[in-house]
Amino acid sequence: MDWQTPEDTVPSSFVTEANTRAIIGKPPVTGAWREGDNPGDRLFVSIGAQTFERGGSIPSGRIAYETWGELDADRSNAVLVLHALTGDSHLIGSPAPGHPTAGWWSEIVGPGKSIDTDRWFVVAPNMLGGCQGSTGPASLAPDGREWGPRFPYLTIRDQVAAQVAFSDAIGIDRWAAVVGGSMGGMQSLEWAIGYPDRLERVAVLAAPSISSADQIALNSVQIEAIHMDPQFAEGDYYESAEGPYRGLSLARRMALLNYRSRDELNDRFERSWQSSVSPLGSGGKFAVESYLDFHGNKFTRRFDSNSYILLLQAMNSHDIGRDRGGVAAALSRVSARNLVLGIDSDRLFPAADQIAIARGVSGNIDDGQAVVINSDFGHDGFLIEDSLVGPQLARLLGA
Repeated sequence: MDWQTPEDTVPSSFVTEANTRAIIGKPPVTGAWREGDNPGDRLFVSIGAQTFERGGSIPSGRIAYETWGELDADRSNAVLVLHALTGDSHLIGSPAPGHPTAGWWSEIVGPGKSIDTDRWFVVAPNMLGGCQGSTGPASLAPDGREWGPRFPYLTIRDQVAAQVAFSDAIGIDRWAAVVGGSMGGMQSLEWAIGYPDRLERVAVLAAPSISSADQIALNSVQIEAIHMDPQFAEGDYYESAEGPYRGLSLARRMALLNYRSRDELNDRFERSWQSSVSPLGSGGKFAVESYLDFHGNKFTRRFDSNSYILLLQAMNSHDIGRDRGGVAAALSRVSARNLVLGIDSDRLFPAADQIAIARGVSGNIDDGQAVVINSDFGHDGFLIEDSLVGPQLARLLGA
């Protein structure tokens, strides 16, 4: 990550939180966008004070976002795209200064594509609690130190409330569509239930109506892997020479085992070795081990450990039926035209979750049926299977 001073990279109107670390040129010890980094194509907007479901609050919040296309004069063509757990606002493009990742939906969004930016004004925010420009644990608290583990507990509903405040801040009263996959799909479903008057269409991709015990268990062991890293220091690691890289890398490895399918891993790697050195007791590695190592280590360069914990806890909170009379009663509130899509090999959020959602909502464009695509890629299919996912989104936008 290039480290530059704020005046070189960020408009003066944005530098509202003086970051001494950025000014003196000291980089953070964990992967996160920070004041002073090159903002790339990001825009920033204040959403003011935020009070959360479980009683916490922050005195001010900021959302980082990117846009594509042109907003119509009547503001009727805006599409909100919500990213997954470790995603960001960078839907389109290649890795570049200010953007650690390639556009994660470059084959879905763009001129002439399924979400056609010649027709639609597409907006992608980084979620509250994230670490790619929006306020989160790596941001500075009022006392001038990083929030770190002091950042209040967030729920999916809190994140959606922040997205509503973001919508107000950029002048969008009603979205033509809200689209999200995985954690973003949790949020898009919450949009349709909690704010039905503010969207016309909704797409819920590879997401459940409630986080199950199995899914919470997966998140809990990832959180514990980070906690067990001696460098985690109870979340107060920002001034340290090192950060909890090993714990975060291990957590990412665990997650990948559920993002991809068993068949894909078996077919892709079999029992092949990474090198000529046998892994059978002599220090070599199987190719699948090397694959996990690579992605785990790469992840630590772009994500903050405290943010990862906070967002996993938000996923654990997901229950659309909480304080609404149960899941069925909550689903009955959905009035937007909707597409619900699952993946047959998804072992994180199985297709049965999406089938149940589609059956419980009105306005489904497939008459109460979820679209279940066939893919070897497991949960990540909604990010990879462009030729299968894209036409379904185009169908919704044409409905």
